[in-house]
Amino acid sequence: MIVVSLSISSYTRFYHYHSHVFSKYVLPSPPESAHTYLYISQDDAPVYTLAEGRPVQDPSAATVLRGSKPRGGALSLLQDTQLIETLAHFPRERIPERVVHAKAAGAWGEFECTEDVSDFTSVDFLNKVGKKTKVLARISTVAGEKGSADTIRDIRGFALKFFTEEGNWDFVGNDLPVFFIRDPVKFPSLNRSHKRHPQTNVPDSTMFWDFHNNNQEGVHCLMQLFGGRGIPASLRNVNGFGNHTYKFGKPEDGTFKYVKIHLKPDAGIKNLESDEAVRLAGEEPDYHIKDMYNAIERGDYPTWTMYFQIMDPKDAETYRYNIFDITQTWSHRDYPLRPIGKLTLNKNPENHFQDIEQAAFSPSTMVPGIGPSADPMLQARMFSYPDAARYRVGPNYQQLPCNRALHVYSPDQRDGPMRVDGNYGGDPNYVRSSFRPMRLGPPDVAHDEWTGKVALFSSEVTDLDFEQPRDLWKIFKETGEDKRFAKNVAAHVGKALPEVQKKTIEMFSRVDKEVGEAIEKELDELEKNGGAGIEHDKAPVKGKGMRCKEGSKDSKE
Repeated sequence: MIVVSLSISSYTRFYHYHSHVFSKYVLPSPPESAHTYLYISQDDAPVYTLAEGRPVQDPSAATVLRGSKPRGGALSLLQDTQLIETLAHFPRERIPERVVHAKAAGAWGEFECTEDVSDFTSVDFLNKVGKKTKVLARISTVAGEKGSADTIRDIRGFALKFFTEEGNWDFVGNDLPVFFIRDPVKFPSLNRSHKRHPQTNVPDSTMFWDFHNNNQEGVHCLMQLFGGRGIPASLRNVNGFGNHTYKFGKPEDGTFKYVKIHLKPDAGIKNLESDEAVRLAGEEPDYHIKDMYNAIERGDYPTWTMYFQIMDPKDAETYRYNIFDITQTWSHRDYPLRPIGKLTLNKNPENHFQDIEQAAFSPSTMVPGIGPSADPMLQARMFSYPDAARYRVGPNYQQLPCNRALHVYSPDQRDGPMRVDGNYGGDPNYVRSSFRPMRLGPPDVAHDEWTGKVALFSSEVTDLDFEQPRDLWKIFKETGEDKRFAKNVAAHVGKALPEVQKKTIEMFSRVDKEVGEAIEKELDELEKNGGAGIEHDKAPVKGKGMRCKEGSKDSKE
């Protein structure tokens, strides 16, 4: 057996072939221009084979039937396994892209615990100062498809997978501290309104603002998005917020605290102005992905400090804001940031598809000492995210190296497509077998006690939903960001139909009359200069849906 080392770019792969293969087959000489690849000598080169390992004489040739007439013609043959295998594999190289968070940069790294947290949790990867844990990161846009521009105005998804000794922990958050909705049944509608119109197949400002005008709990997130932090200059300079409230505790004694998680870039927040972002979207649509990759390649590793806000469960009963509502934040004055550890991204993926595209993150992936709260959005995401991964990657996605935990023994999950881990051999595939003793893990974080009744519920928008946006507006005015915010909103909503623009102004006027007036002023300025360009001349046509019965409420509206 010969071991051949092939150095390509910054990593090394090893190929194992029997010695007779190298003496029997000849490879073509490398081209004069090697670009970034380091060509190895012909004696050490790997032999090109079919997928089942058969060596091939010429990977660029096909077996055909050639005739003397007509000149130059040829017929392909079914016996040409190389041609059929090559063509058949090509259209199957793509797995379904994510419905949201489709385009992303990714990297490997490590997390180091820097503070003693034993006073409120016994989580394994935080149980010792200086302890390091391997991490996989994926930072993405949300609404755009895989081919979209990096510098669009959008939330950035911020996902981390911690490979701990007690299983994987997934941090699945965003770069803004709040979200647009708090009722999970609205989640598909929200994302559809931010994507492509079903009739025109293009993003549609009328659709975007019509959704938010009628779901105004998202006004706080809209102000964050259309403020100065809506377009980051680099993914190395964005925050990461867990958004949801989690429980961190000690299963051994039944205690826990409510926690909000923050990741702040040590290099600070840096953002782009809209004009520069538009220019880059046209000239360098992959700007953020290139920036992250190149920084890591040159050793300029991005780092973040992790902080917790910690609340006693008793405080949750009397706190002014619903702590399970991800459209609202906890005041730093009430619950200051407590440093926990440091995240460093220091290794680019060897292959983006293998490491990043197939990676699957879910807030349901927790470790002993961390538990979910009663946040309805969190509860729904705990189902939706792994469900999407089972569809997109396959039911055995957790076996892939980018997702596989350090220690796994789950013999009740068997078979399925592409099983590659031995399938637990002959171990029992049912619970409580007397033939295969197992050690049991620790209990969960303490569960809440509930008394109530099942009911149909949809949250209402109240004056409380406009308090934190009002405070944010005051900050905008103090920092001079108010004019930029109004201009950013006007540039986007100015493409919507006039009746939608009017309702958007009314919504922001509920934050403060000044906000609505500032947006209206910017819209007037746009109109004087020719307008922002309304995307469609009329609202979407009414479809031929089911007719309402005579006398029903809907038939009279």
